Amino acid sequence: MPQPIDPLTLAHFQMTAAILFVMGVIGFLTRRNLIIMFLCTEMMFQGIALSLLAFSRFHLNHTGQTFVIFLLSIAAAEAALALALVVLLFRRKRTLDAQAWTQLSG
Repeated sequence: MPQPIDPLTLAHFQMTAAILFVMGVIGFLTRRNLIIMFLCTEMMFQGIALSLLAFSRFHLNHTGQTFVIFLLSIAAAEAALALALVVLLFRRKRTLDAQAWTQLSG
Protein backbone atom coordinates (compact mmCIF):
# COMPACT_ATOMS: atom_id res chain seq x y z
CA MET A 1 0.00 0.00 0.00
CA PRO A 2 1.51 3.41 -0.97
CA GLN A 3 2.32 5.88 1.76
CA PRO A 4 0.35 9.14 1.77
CA ILE A 5 2.23 12.20 0.57
CA ASP A 6 3.35 14.49 3.38
CA PRO A 7 1.53 17.84 3.37
CA LEU A 8 3.46 20.97 2.64
CA THR A 9 4.97 22.51 5.72
CA LEU A 10 6.05 26.02 6.59
CA ALA A 11 9.63 25.12 5.68
CA HIS A 12 8.60 24.31 2.09
CA PHE A 13 7.03 27.71 1.64
CA GLN A 14 9.92 29.52 3.31
CA MET A 15 12.43 27.72 1.12
CA THR A 16 10.47 28.67 -2.00
CA ALA A 17 10.23 32.28 -0.81
CA ALA A 18 13.96 32.36 -0.06
CA ILE A 19 14.78 30.95 -3.50
CA LEU A 20 12.59 33.58 -5.17
CA PHE A 21 14.18 36.37 -3.16
CA VAL A 22 17.76 35.20 -3.77
CA MET A 23 17.12 34.77 -7.49
CA GLY A 24 15.77 38.33 -7.55
CA VAL A 25 18.81 39.71 -5.73
CA ILE A 26 21.25 37.84 -7.97
CA GLY A 27 19.40 38.96 -11.08
CA PHE A 28 19.32 42.57 -9.91
CA LEU A 29 23.02 42.64 -9.11
CA THR A 30 24.22 40.86 -12.26
CA ARG A 31 21.99 42.25 -14.99
CA ARG A 32 22.39 45.67 -16.57
CA ASN A 33 19.13 45.87 -18.50
CA LEU A 34 16.68 48.18 -16.71
CA ILE A 35 13.65 46.03 -17.55
CA ILE A 36 15.32 42.89 -16.17
CA MET A 37 16.37 44.78 -13.05
CA PHE A 38 12.78 45.92 -12.59
CA LEU A 39 11.49 42.34 -12.99
CA CYS A 40 14.03 41.12 -10.44
CA THR A 41 12.73 43.61 -7.86
CA GLU A 42 9.23 42.28 -8.52
CA MET A 43 10.53 38.74 -7.94
CA MET A 44 11.95 39.88 -4.59
CA PHE A 45 8.56 41.37 -3.69
CA GLN A 46 6.87 38.05 -4.52
CA GLY A 47 9.32 36.15 -2.33
CA ILE A 48 8.52 38.46 0.57
CA ALA A 49 4.79 38.13 -0.07
CA LEU A 50 4.99 34.34 -0.11
CA SER A 51 6.89 34.38 3.18
CA LEU A 52 4.31 36.65 4.80
CA LEU A 53 1.45 34.48 3.57
CA ALA A 54 3.12 31.31 4.82
CA PHE A 55 3.67 32.73 8.30
CA SER A 56 0.13 34.07 8.32
CA ARG A 57 -1.30 30.67 7.48
CA PHE A 58 1.00 28.86 9.90
CA HIS A 59 -0.02 31.06 12.83
CA LEU A 60 -3.69 31.26 11.72
CA ASN A 61 -3.47 35.03 11.77
CA HIS A 62 -4.65 37.46 9.08
CA THR A 63 -1.99 40.10 9.73
CA GLY A 64 0.41 38.68 7.15
CA GLN A 65 -2.32 38.63 4.52
CA THR A 66 -3.07 42.28 5.25
CA PHE A 67 0.60 43.17 4.81
CA VAL A 68 0.63 41.31 1.49
CA ILE A 69 -2.25 43.46 0.23
CA PHE A 70 -0.25 46.59 1.12
CA LEU A 71 2.88 45.08 -0.44
CA LEU A 72 1.05 44.35 -3.70
CA SER A 73 -0.38 47.87 -3.85
CA ILE A 74 3.10 49.33 -3.29
CA ALA A 75 4.48 46.99 -5.97
CA ALA A 76 1.80 48.15 -8.41
CA ALA A 77 2.65 51.81 -7.78
CA GLU A 78 6.36 51.03 -8.11
CA ALA A 79 5.70 49.20 -11.37
CA ALA A 80 3.88 52.18 -12.85
CA LEU A 81 6.62 54.62 -11.84
CA ALA A 82 9.48 52.33 -12.88
CA LEU A 83 8.02 51.60 -16.30
CA ALA A 84 7.39 55.30 -16.91
CA LEU A 85 10.97 56.03 -15.90
CA VAL A 86 12.31 53.28 -18.16
CA VAL A 87 10.37 54.68 -21.12
CA LEU A 88 11.67 58.19 -20.39
CA LEU A 89 15.26 56.98 -20.10
CA PHE A 90 14.98 54.94 -23.29
CA ARG A 91 13.73 57.98 -25.20
CA ARG A 92 16.75 59.98 -24.06
CA LYS A 93 19.62 57.58 -24.84
CA ARG A 94 17.98 54.81 -26.91
CA THR A 95 19.38 52.10 -24.64
CA LEU A 96 18.21 50.22 -21.57
CA ASP A 97 21.71 49.51 -20.31
CA ALA A 98 22.14 50.75 -16.75
CA GLN A 99 25.80 51.57 -17.42
CA ALA A 100 24.73 54.35 -19.79
CA TRP A 101 23.23 56.20 -16.83
CA THR A 102 26.16 56.03 -14.42
CA GLN A 103 27.36 59.49 -15.45
CA LEU A 104 24.48 61.92 -15.11
CA SER A 105 24.94 65.45 -16.30
CA GLY A 106 22.90 68.36 -15.04
